[in-house]
Amino acid sequence: MTSHERRAVGQSLPHDASRGHVTGQSLFLDDLPTQAGELLVGVIGSPVACGRIVSVDTSYASLIPGVVGLYTYRDIPGHNQFGPIVADEYLLAEERVCYIGEPIVVIAAQTPEALAAAKRAVRIEIISEKPILTIEQARAAESFLGAEHRIERGDTDAALLAAPHQLSGTLHIGGQEHLYLETQGAVAYPGEDGQIVVHSSTQNPTEIQHVVAHLLGKGQHEIVGVCRRMGGGFGGKETQAAPPALFAALVTHHTHRPARVIYDRREDMSRTGKRHPYIIEWEVGFTDDGVLTALRAALFSDGGATFDLSSSVMDRSLFHMDNAYFLPDVLLTGRVCRTNLPSNTAFRGFGGPQAVAAIENILEEIALTIGEDAFEIRLRNCYGAANSGRSLTPYGQKAEGEAAALPALFTQLAETANYRERRAAVIAFNTQSRTHLRGISVTLVKFGISFTSKFLNQSNALVNVYTDGTVQVSTGGTEMGQGLNTKIRQLVADALGVLPDSVRVLSTSTEKNNNAPPTAASAGTDLNGSAAVLAATAIRDRLAAFAATLFFADEKDTLPTDPERVAFEDGMVFDRAGGENADRRLTFGELARRAYRERIDLGQRSFYATPGLDRTRPFFYYTTGGAAVEVEIDRLTGEMRICQADILMDIGRSINPAIDRGQVVGGFVQGMGWVTTEDLRYDTESGVLLSAMPSTYKVPTIADIPPVFNVAFVPDAENPVNVASSKAVGEPPLLLGIAAWTAAKHALSFATLGIPHLTLPATGEAILRCLSQSNKVAEQ
Repeated sequence: MTSHERRAVGQSLPHDASRGHVTGQSLFLDDLPTQAGELLVGVIGSPVACGRIVSVDTSYASLIPGVVGLYTYRDIPGHNQFGPIVADEYLLAEERVCYIGEPIVVIAAQTPEALAAAKRAVRIEIISEKPILTIEQARAAESFLGAEHRIERGDTDAALLAAPHQLSGTLHIGGQEHLYLETQGAVAYPGEDGQIVVHSSTQNPTEIQHVVAHLLGKGQHEIVGVCRRMGGGFGGKETQAAPPALFAALVTHHTHRPARVIYDRREDMSRTGKRHPYIIEWEVGFTDDGVLTALRAALFSDGGATFDLSSSVMDRSLFHMDNAYFLPDVLLTGRVCRTNLPSNTAFRGFGGPQAVAAIENILEEIALTIGEDAFEIRLRNCYGAANSGRSLTPYGQKAEGEAAALPALFTQLAETANYRERRAAVIAFNTQSRTHLRGISVTLVKFGISFTSKFLNQSNALVNVYTDGTVQVSTGGTEMGQGLNTKIRQLVADALGVLPDSVRVLSTSTEKNNNAPPTAASAGTDLNGSAAVLAATAIRDRLAAFAATLFFADEKDTLPTDPERVAFEDGMVFDRAGGENADRRLTFGELARRAYRERIDLGQRSFYATPGLDRTRPFFYYTTGGAAVEVEIDRLTGEMRICQADILMDIGRSINPAIDRGQVVGGFVQGMGWVTTEDLRYDTESGVLLSAMPSTYKVPTIADIPPVFNVAFVPDAENPVNVASSKAVGEPPLLLGIAAWTAAKHALSFATLGIPHLTLPATGEAILRCLSQSNKVAEQ
């Protein structure tokens, strides 16, 4: 495709549902009209975190008017256990419970009042046992999920001993609540001969189809999974959308009636998993200039009660422990701890943020140890900084292109953000102010793009051209607000040479796109956009060959390459060499009508698989970027505000700059929230989530956004291996929020003796603890 034909890609077209979102016309799951006979579904969960079930009595509840059914594990016709990696999760508890809220009884009722009364009437007796609620407790009890994960290169022990300097520490990293706007839910509809259609707020309709069939003992051909859109996902609906879908499907199976389950906010926050908390123990060796010579790190995550995706999350943590920095000798180990909490799960960044926070913390502490600017320490350790040989990651993948560009990106960001002058101003401020502290930090991200499980890197798409020239596109990708459908519409419009308004992307459904991976790993556009372009291009090639027979039939020396003279642009089809000739110019719709009458196929299903992936090359490419963040801390209250943030990212050629900018801003703010204010709190004895509502769990608001917030993309960037030379942008900017945390650490270094031991998130309480500990040391 020539450059002048790229009319849609690269344009900031509005999100395809933006008007509907603003006006309230966009349909979300609970907006689906109530059907005749539809039942409301609720769940009774365990009141304790760990124990043995003695009895479950539903007899009183069954007598309540309006209660249609009460179901336990004995009423599951197929398999009660499921899981994306290991089938170790019970839909309904059988003999034991492993976390508060673990489902035991499913209730179907005709009214909300009957449902609430039934919940109160069910009697469950459980002998409670002492739960494991923290990583420390799990390690002491040797309670783990799976074996140790390991990446090793060189002789780390010897390199540590030989290093001029050594430093060690432990970093405690908290979890994070997804807090999507639309809570978990599903609606199931009965079909003929036992078929069931499940509409779910899910990032993975194929998974919904699979687990429902598994639960009910049916074939997958009897189940259809559908997702029109989600009101946010962030990874929380990759696997954990399954239980609500299963509850609704179970009720529909037994009653042959539609069934609806929608979690309320407290239920959603209490019952679902979060971003994994981590404890990372590390030891590094480095030179007098702060250049890393060896790193040994042991990562321990809180996986919760079952596997879910925790082993894959740990894999990605180990893959991202280097971030943007070359590690000559390295030993990385990871263990997933089993606790009596809801199973933690995928979250934007998928284990990468925890590892990147660790390496950025290490470099910050090296800088404080030798008394140098942390920016210079990072630059010296950056991939590609010293010589061209600094491009091999610990897991064996070369990042030559990205590695070579990282120092230039880092330096450019420092210049545009006026970093050195502002750092000098921060130091001057801290020497004068007795009430406030300021800090500034610049961090990088090198984020690998692909699922680390190779088989997930595949997609398929169906493109149908109609005789009026309009187009429908179906892919396995799901829209959760990130603009996937808009980008696919732009890609297909350019591939066919039509206007974007002529293209409609349909709801995601397993009957149109089978065996699709979840929309995750920042790969939604890469995978589904590539498949859609393949399909649209195949149709265009057929239409070009047909148009050539119309345009050039009168030429005596017709060449086999005649189809290449056919141009598709702005909904018109014409002879590239003589487009003003009326006999050689048609609308796209007219060509489609003529092709249909000649029995030319106007539909195409195509398949795409990411090439070249293996264990030593888990990523197709890397998205890179940097952030400079300045903060101010109140010494008396510990309150911190973000004064300014400057972001520079290499995202290749943007398919939609406005949407990509929105993803960068939103991702950064979500990461900023994780490292500053979002603090999950559990009762240390019972395991009850205390921060189970937005009133007790603080996500960033508009008041927390930096008043100076600059976002820029590397100009004229290319990524020729990917669709439209673009790069993924969903997850990488979240990791740049870590710069707010390292800036806080920089600020505290002016008030503490030695290195400030700051936990993540850097809440006001955590900051005050650092300050008070320093004051106690000073008094002694």
